[in-house]
Amino acid sequence: MEIYEKNNIKLINGDSLNRNILSGEVADLILTSPPYNIQIKYNSTKDFLPYEAYLKFSRKWLENCFVWAKPSCRLCLNIPFCISKGEHQPLSADIIVIAREIGWKFHSAIVWNKSNFNRRTTWGSWMSASAPFVMAPIELIIVFYKEQWKKLHSGKSDIRKEDFIKWTNGLWNFNGEINAKKIGHPAPFPKDLPLRCIKLFSFVGDTILDPFVGSGTTLVISMATKRKAIGIEIDETYFSLAKKNIDLEAKGLF
Repeated sequence: MEIYEKNNIKLINGDSLNRNILSGEVADLILTSPPYNIQIKYNSTKDFLPYEAYLKFSRKWLENCFVWAKPSCRLCLNIPFCISKGEHQPLSADIIVIAREIGWKFHSAIVWNKSNFNRRTTWGSWMSASAPFVMAPIELIIVFYKEQWKKLHSGKSDIRKEDFIKWTNGLWNFNGEINAKKIGHPAPFPKDLPLRCIKLFSFVGDTILDPFVGSGTTLVISMATKRKAIGIEIDETYFSLAKKNIDLEAKGLF
């Protein structure tokens, strides 16, 4: 297991299903987007499990995050509202049920309108009530907390007044990342997503955890906003990419 550290950022090349990879309650905010199980071509991770197997995978990593969370930790979970590869499944509803069974408390759901979403491959039955297919260009950021919503510690917030007003409206409109190929990861976070969650739900100096770190955007934004961060990435290629991006941020070049 390789570990890379720089400027209060720790990046671990390991598996978030391994509970022993972290010790104790370390996170003030968990911010992540796991594989969606929609046949995205990741470097080494299979992204199309039978649905029940995917839910078992989700339960395992959510259980681990619960153990790693401080009592007033928040969890911002970016997932699709539903998935339509194969049989249509109400993914967000099922994940909320699983998280609550583990002990996570539900706070709210932010609807992310991906303004540049324009991929449309099927209409179902064309202009007929026979079998039309409805596809919404949205994802959710589901917000949970561990034991209590109000932070148990005081701290400095660095969010601007206009951003606080805008971001506490649970409909967020910004583009998804369009340069995935250039970045080197098939599903990278746009910078706006971790920036909003980190500034809205954590204090300066808090510890942010991303158990599916990918290209490292959560860690980079954590560094830029003067937070500590821990990232876990199972794939060696993406681990190296995240390490490179952390180095670029440290030089002010990301």
